[in-house]
Amino acid sequence: MADETDATRPFGFWTATALVVGGMIGAGIFALPAQLAPFGWTGVAAWFCVITGAVLIALVLSKLAVAMPEATGAVAMCAAALGPLPGVLIGWSYWVAVWSANAIIAVTAINYLAIFVPALNATPMSGAVSAVVLIWSITLLNLGGARASGRFQVVTTILKILPLLAVAAILAGLVFAGGGAFRAHPHAAFAGGSLTAAANLAFFALVGFEGASLVAERVRDPARNVVRATLGGLIATGLLFVVICSGIVFALPQDAAAHASAPIALFVETYWGHGASLLVAAFAAIAAIGCLNGWVLVQGELPLGMARAGVLPHWLDRTNARDVPVGILVASSALASALVLSNASGSTAGLLTFMLNLTTAATIPLYIGICASALVLGIARPVAAVGLVFSCWVLWGAGFDALKWSLVLMLCALPLYWLRGSAPLEQPA
Repeated sequence: MADETDATRPFGFWTATALVVGGMIGAGIFALPAQLAPFGWTGVAAWFCVITGAVLIALVLSKLAVAMPEATGAVAMCAAALGPLPGVLIGWSYWVAVWSANAIIAVTAINYLAIFVPALNATPMSGAVSAVVLIWSITLLNLGGARASGRFQVVTTILKILPLLAVAAILAGLVFAGGGAFRAHPHAAFAGGSLTAAANLAFFALVGFEGASLVAERVRDPARNVVRATLGGLIATGLLFVVICSGIVFALPQDAAAHASAPIALFVETYWGHGASLLVAAFAAIAAIGCLNGWVLVQGELPLGMARAGVLPHWLDRTNARDVPVGILVASSALASALVLSNASGSTAGLLTFMLNLTTAATIPLYIGICASALVLGIARPVAAVGLVFSCWVLWGAGFDALKWSLVLMLCALPLYWLRGSAPLEQPA
């Protein structure tokens, strides 16, 4: 019996936790110190608000995963509870979030690579073009099949934690030295009116905490391990983000941090020297590229799964000899490229802020759907109600432009849903 369980549910607590932590540590933490620097103490408050809200949503998602172990993922849970049309809209919106996140990740990677090759982002246009070239390079890697992409992912995942450990070591040294570096520069005081905007930016770094719940059918003893892995991984990683992001912001002059294209490299250079900053920048770039590789894979697999489930036309499930959804993958990368180029005339900071807001706005419908599903099914209703209010608050913080574009892109799924034919829908029992 144990061998059979291990074969069908190979993931234990530590593997499930790795899915949560690995899904959260991507490009966000390498870009957010610059985006949150202008908010000062409001940014710190925003971190604690979004971590608390994410914990509530994670708890609801974990309870749903335990109650619906046959579901293939969070989108399937929403479809089962709310109906196939809401399910496909939520899934499609999440797909929009994936390729818009890929645009952010590519820009972030280029910002760190430009420390070695300044021409990569010497102008907004050159930075945008470099990011597009990177997107298509990783797309070509994924077109070679999941095996090559998986090997690349293993290597970059191992390396992604190193720059964060370096920052944590410097911050610890500053604290033991008396903390004078944190008092040397004035920063903006807390302003309640800016909290919503800051929370929307900070929440981007937490997206991915749903990793263990999405594969609950592969986790041993999900009633125990999914909940522990999701909550433990989210809280630990979230607090690490608070320390690193806020530490960088308060240890540097506010204007310097806000205008840094590679804030972690700037921080390390300030306190450890140029050579150390180059090493950290190299690892940060590798981490971002590895994150891009993983999400490029997801941007093809998500619509493919929806097509195979019958909620999108079956011509979308066509794959090549290596079972790669070439058409979907190419279309996704084309959209990510268009997003990067559409803001190429503006500043890098403005480009990142817009894409961060769009990504958050497109992701939040999944969390709204999760909380609404729990309310419909009578699962953890008080927590789900608070999580629903929190999700709507963060969504509002994305701003009108991001909300408008995320809604327009979500509704693009309607014609495809209506054209899906009469194929039976694959829904959880």
